Amino acid sequence: MSSEYLFAHKHILGLDHLSVPDIELILNTAESFKEISTRAIKKVPVLRGKTVVTLFFEPSTRTRLSFDIAAKRMSADTFSISASTSSTTKGETLADTARNIEAMMPDILIMRHPSSGACHYLAKHIRTSVINAGDGTHEHPSQGLLDLMTVKEHKGEISGLKIAIIGDISHSRVAHSDIIGFSKMGAHVFVSGPATLIPKKIERLGATVCTTMAEAVSDADVVMPLRIQTERQNDPLIPSFREYATFFGINRQVLQTARPGALLMHPGPINRGVELAPDVADSAQSVILDQVTNGVAIRMALMYLVLGGK
Repeated sequence: MSSEYLFAHKHILGLDHLSVPDIELILNTAESFKEISTRAIKKVPVLRGKTVVTLFFEPSTRTRLSFDIAAKRMSADTFSISASTSSTTKGETLADTARNIEAMMPDILIMRHPSSGACHYLAKHIRTSVINAGDGTHEHPSQGLLDLMTVKEHKGEISGLKIAIIGDISHSRVAHSDIIGFSKMGAHVFVSGPATLIPKKIERLGATVCTTMAEAVSDADVVMPLRIQTERQNDPLIPSFREYATFFGINRQVLQTARPGALLMHPGPINRGVELAPDVADSAQSVILDQVTNGVAIRMALMYLVLGGK
């Protein structure tokens, strides 16, 4: 890819609207930023004078802190608003909240919202750059990108790899971003889980649905279990966590059916003993903490690029 390639996106709303060259540029930019986090003084002036606002309507530890650290490492000024402290609790609409924030002239607004499409809606109503930090069950683009970065870092390339994603596919915005991202980059994505947690027509995103977990994990280069998102389910969609762990939990025996040297990933938070056995979560194959580290670099790259960085 040419070093003169222009990143033409003002917003990061999902991986569906990013091209392969876009994704490659993001990953390469993130790799160059990653070194900053290893320095004694972890700060560069590339976003000095810029203002970044995080607006989270759902709980978050990794994503919110990661964006905050990423902005500060580039010397941006950061401000955080949560749902409990926003005027939406007083009846203000999301658009009015965003317009009031925009009137204070921030450069980037990073939002997480329980409604799918909320970030797209916001981007149509304000001029400030919007980065989607997770919208309902739709997408979580920065998580998808950090997963791509982690796999590329450990495997050298993404094209041709078999990616197995196991669990609550229906309610996982991470799964949706990963399916889109890995498929675009030439990997083969296989998904499995309880039938009640596999959405109809998920194949349209690029995934192959397996009727058994064994089929999905067999000879996989990457195995990624997902948390059961009970907070997004109106009614229980599995009999019990114990039964789920028996049939879909990733343990050492299951992982041994994957390709030798397969990576174990998880978007977090982990429910140990449910989707993932504790000893496997802490094994040498686990790159879960590498995902967290790469999340800072990816989010640095996204903020830098949407503000015109080259």
